[in-house]
Amino acid sequence: MLPWLLCALLLAAVLALVFRLRLLQKALDDIAAQLGDRLSSDTNSPIFLPTRDPHARGLAAELNVQLKELRRQRLRYENGDRELKEAVANVSHDLRTPLTAICGYLELMERGDNPPEQARYLALMADRAEAMRQLSEELLRYSVAASMDEAPALEPVDLNAAVEEAVASFYGALVEGGITPSVSLPEGRVVRKLDRAALSRVLGNLLANALKYSGGDLDVVLAPDGAITLSNAAPGLDEVQVGRLFDRFYTVEAGRGSTGLGLSIARTLTERMGGAITARYAAGRLSVSLQFPGTY
Repeated sequence: MLPWLLCALLLAAVLALVFRLRLLQKALDDIAAQLGDRLSSDTNSPIFLPTRDPHARGLAAELNVQLKELRRQRLRYENGDRELKEAVANVSHDLRTPLTAICGYLELMERGDNPPEQARYLALMADRAEAMRQLSEELLRYSVAASMDEAPALEPVDLNAAVEEAVASFYGALVEGGITPSVSLPEGRVVRKLDRAALSRVLGNLLANALKYSGGDLDVVLAPDGAITLSNAAPGLDEVQVGRLFDRFYTVEAGRGSTGLGLSIARTLTERMGGAITARYAAGRLSVSLQFPGTY
């Protein structure tokens, strides 16, 4: 009697195992089918399994994590591809416009024999050539900033002095543009480990941006926690435009002569130093803030 009972128990165990294997096989088939569907279609639906098998559900959960990351990377690639196409179109336009003007002035000079007119054409050609030079330099600076693989050379930097030096270097241009800057610094020194040259470039780009968009004022504030904020009246901007200020090659019509790379370079350099840069628009004022965490 005992051998028969053991055989029956063994058979039941085998049948239970076979049943469980069949359920697991079905779960894996479902995972494979759903994975193929998710990869071939644009959907945010996760892989769902009715089974309670912890191993199959764990596999599905891990695949859902990877699918979410894949969708994020795909969106990033699509956005980058669209930005690249827009950038090529913008750069082509920015280069073609002054080139067309230069060619037109050359043709007028060849047809005419009026020295004053020729001198005026030469001045206009020089102006267009300068615009091309500035664009090519900004392109070079952006490519260098974006492709740097080495870690920045960090050293103790006095933010108080850095802000004072940056504003002083732009003071003449600001006053000429009808802007008298107001600078507020804390009593104590604020020191951070940063790349001195990169910080100078970031502050210079932010001041150049303020010079383009300011409605006549500029407040530069260094907080004790290391936050640097530049704010000014900007009647020519709106929240949508401000939300795109850091996009590559994005320009606002009000900012004449802009290549659309200055703030993008500032963001790249800031993030390389471990900082963050943000912009907001409220009550007709543009505020751009730098934040470098930590103390030295």
